[in-house]
Parts: sequence; structure tokens; C-alpha cells
Amino acid sequence: MADLGAYSDEEFNWDSSDGDGEVAGSINGTGTSAAASRNHDAPGSSTLAWQSSSSVENFVRMGFERNMVLKAMKETGAGDADSLVSLLLTYKEIGSELECTSSGYPPLAVENEGEDDKILENGFTNSDDSGAEDFLKEVSHRDLKLESIVSMGFPEAEAKMAIARCGPDAAVSVLIDSIQASQTAGEHYLGDFSNHEDNSNGEKKKKRLMEGNKRKRTGFRDEVQGSRGPLYGNHDSMPLPNPMVGFNLPIEPFRSGDRWPSLPTQAIGPPYFYYENVACAPKGVWTTISRFLYDVRPEFVDSSFLCATNRKRGYVHNLPVKNRSPLIPLPPKSIFEAFPRTEKWWATWDPRRKFNCLQTCTAPATLIEHIRSTLASNEDPPPPRVQKFVLEECRKWNLIWIGRNKVAPLEPHEMELLLGFPPDHTRGITKTERYRSLGNAFQVDTVAYHLSVLKELFPDGMNVLSLFSGIGGAEVALHKLGIRLKNVLSVEKSKANRTVLRSWWDDNGTGTLYEIDDIQKLSSELIEVYVRRFGGFDLVIGGSPCNNLAGSNRHHRDGLDGEHSSLFYHYVRILEAVKSAMQRM
Repeated sequence: MADLGAYSDEEFNWDSSDGDGEVAGSINGTGTSAAASRNHDAPGSSTLAWQSSSSVENFVRMGFERNMVLKAMKETGAGDADSLVSLLLTYKEIGSELECTSSGYPPLAVENEGEDDKILENGFTNSDDSGAEDFLKEVSHRDLKLESIVSMGFPEAEAKMAIARCGPDAAVSVLIDSIQASQTAGEHYLGDFSNHEDNSNGEKKKKRLMEGNKRKRTGFRDEVQGSRGPLYGNHDSMPLPNPMVGFNLPIEPFRSGDRWPSLPTQAIGPPYFYYENVACAPKGVWTTISRFLYDVRPEFVDSSFLCATNRKRGYVHNLPVKNRSPLIPLPPKSIFEAFPRTEKWWATWDPRRKFNCLQTCTAPATLIEHIRSTLASNEDPPPPRVQKFVLEECRKWNLIWIGRNKVAPLEPHEMELLLGFPPDHTRGITKTERYRSLGNAFQVDTVAYHLSVLKELFPDGMNVLSLFSGIGGAEVALHKLGIRLKNVLSVEKSKANRTVLRSWWDDNGTGTLYEIDDIQKLSSELIEVYVRRFGGFDLVIGGSPCNNLAGSNRHHRDGLDGEHSSLFYHYVRILEAVKSAMQRM
């Protein structure tokens, strides 16, 4: 009898675009941001940075006066970076107000400058080689984050300020949130200051400013947006619904349903926007996504309610949710409907009727042979332990029964059917590329159900900005709905994916397809050009790669700070640029 322990899938690259394989249930815990979990009071490698002369120069380059920096270092003890930045911001804002008022404040002066020099000298004297090495590593790490944030279109000075406020260990999402909060906060607080009474010593005003700067770092967004609090009570917890049926579905008993709470004012189009990513992401990810997209409540949907495969996704959008309609003809809802020939060979002890999430890779031939030999060496039905082993592998790899004791992985054309793409949609690229592209694609029937409301809104056609287009799931969905695509600006890095989309467009497109191969090339200036050329975009749609979010991707599940998933912030940047350009038309 074959040894079940002789085979281990750890030998193989287990790459997935979803968390169905390993993440069970839903995310019910509360997450903690990198900034919140960081202990600012604990000594560490950054302590030396605040005592060095280079730190003084860094703050001077950020726009603070040298005497202001030295005085702030002296008052905060030169060790607490957070307090130092708050005090600097306070000094700067008090100073700005003094320039336009006659309040009688004395000029900010450095008392006993020699003591400040001594602080800096002591910082270098007491530092050892290991501290210097840690400092260099921290600077390198900080520079990488700085470069990343600047590449997203944020000013370098503001990026440096955010890193100084939140610390070099803060997540990219925290830093970007800090930048946006500070931009909004500056106008908000300076507007309030003009109504405050002056006082002779400035202490009350200084206290108010310090408290204001603290609020900038800890959730300013809620105050600026009015009395409406965070969507789910805090910024870390966002439980997934069970069942995962979204706002409504075209099946009973889920036909009726509406948004709750209602769509925030700042989220209302034009343009319409639609963003997708894996539902079972690390805790805190969906709260961050929602926060950056105007606090719109995500719509979580498992595609198994619409087709024959599980595909748990979250969608943040500002589309209407009433009067949706499914694609006709309806897709197959079960494995046997999709592949009726498999029913003849299906094991009686295999209860599967729907597939798990489709993966970006396929089961190795050694596993297929191991399953065959194991079943052949046992009676029918096999012992419970053999059944358990085979079922686990069949669920993990979406294997189908094609003969006696014989299972096989899905072929690319079968995945195309399950995902709602036309036959041979990905034909023409390598088989490995087909699996990867299909595993990361939209489930067309699900997306089309959400987009169906656009048909009546745009009877003459649409201009679409398609970000991270992949193999054109959004374009195929809109085409299947009968919506004319007048102009499509597609941004997609993969050459194989661009080949697939271009090939489909040549056969089905009715308008003009414009292609960009790098999201960083789509600058605000270029967006303005396209907005004026097309008269604006009607829909901004996309879903950044979920490689760092998927539950099965155990080794690189880094959340939105991952190499691929951090591209989400480009989606936010571009959407903001489109809205701004359209407002200027």
C-alpha cells in the first residue's frame, strides 16, 4: 500500500490569489497599525538619530529653522522623536501666525546655545559602533520608503515629515495617511486659529497647537469629514459577512438590499470607481482600503453564489446597487453543470459540487501519480485516512475526476469557462502564463452583475480607465453587458496580459484602446491630457495584485506594504488625479 507520508506539497511553490485554502472563516479580530504598535518610549537605534547633527540638517532641509530645531531638541530631551516633531510643527504654526498678526509674541530664541551644542556632542560621544550601524540601517530603510512614497506622486518634503512623525518602522499606509491628514489638517487648524484670542505668554496657544498636531497623527480624517465616525467603530476591525453575499444577489433570498451606511458625499461620482481585492486579507487591510477610498463600505462577495467556483473578493465602489441584473445566459452553477463528463468518474465519497478559488499554478504530475497509485493499491471505497488525504489535495488543487482512480488539474480553457471569459481567451501565451493570468483575473459574471447598472446610465457608451487590467476582465464584462466602450485607457505591466487584451480588443472592441505598461508613467499631467481628450472618464476600475494579501501565499503575506499590493496606493493617487482634472474641466 502506498505511503501517504511519502508525498509533501511543501516541495512545490504554493502560489495563490486567494485565501480560501488556508484562511478559514472570517477576519473577526482587530488589527494594529505599525504606527500604533511602535513603542516610542523604548530606547532603540533611532535614539542616536535625534541627537546627531545630521538630524538637525534633515529638519532644516524640511523647512524648519535651525534655532527652532535646537530649541525643540532641548525641550524634548533630544530623545522623543514624536514630541520633537509635534513641537516643531507647533513652533512653525505659531511663527506663521505671528507674521500676519500683532499679537505681541516674543521672537523664538535659543537659550544657552552652548548647551544645545553639548547635547549634540554627547550624542556622538556616547554612541558606539553598533549604534552607528543600526542608524545606517535605519536610514537606508527610511530612504527606501521615502523613494516609494515619492514615486506615488507625494512631495518629498511631506514624505520626510511623515516618516519623522510616524517613525521609520511605520507602514507605508500609515505614512500616506499621515501625509493626507496633515494636508487637510493644516488648512483646518489654521482656519480655526484666526478666531482664537491671543494671550501674552503664548502657553495656551502652544498647548492647543500641540493637541492639534497630535490629532493630526491619530485620525484627523474623521474630524474633517464631520460627525460621522469610523465605519466599524475603529480603524482595525472589519468582520467579513457570512454568507458573503454582498449588498444583494440575483437569487432568493438575497434579491433586495441596499448600502448601509449610505454613500459618503465625497465618494459620489463622477467618475464611478470600482476596486477589487481578495477578501481574506490580513487584518486591518480592508479598513485601510476603505479609509483611502472615502470610507466607502466594501461589498464582500463569494462568486460561488453566481458560478461554479468559490472566489471570495471585496469590492469598494460608488456604483448604484439597485436594479442590478445578471448576465444572460446564466453561467453553470456546479461542477457537473460545467463539466458533465466528470460525473461518470466522480468518486462517491467526494462531496464537492463547486471548486475552491482558482489558483495561479497547477498541481504537479508527481502528486497526480501519487494519488492514482494510492487509490489503486486500496479497495473501493478506500479507507477513511486515504479518502481524507485525496480530498484535501483535490480541494487544494481543484482536481477533477477523469477516469478510474484518476484525477487531473483544470486546463486553462476550463478555467476560462469558470471565470466567464470567452473560449480561447488566453490562447497564444504559454500555459504557465495562462494559469497565472487566469488565477489573478476578475470573475466576469460577478463583476458584470455589479456593473450592469451602468447600461442605462451610459446608453451611448463609456470612457474607461482600467488600472492593472490583467487579461481584460472589466472590458469583457462591460462588453458582455452590451455597453459600448468608446475609449479605454489600460494600464498593465505584464506583456503576456497586454497581448491577451489586445487580441481580444482587435476582435471585439468598438472604440479605441490606449495602453500604458507602467502605472508610474501615468502622471497627473498625463491624466489631465486624457481627461481633456475624452471629456473625462466615466469609470475607473481595477484591482491591484493580491500576492501579498492571499492567505495561501504564506511566505510573502505582507499586506498593503508588500511589493505588489502596495500598488493599491497608485489606484488612490490616480483616482484623485482624475477627480481633480474633471473638476477643472
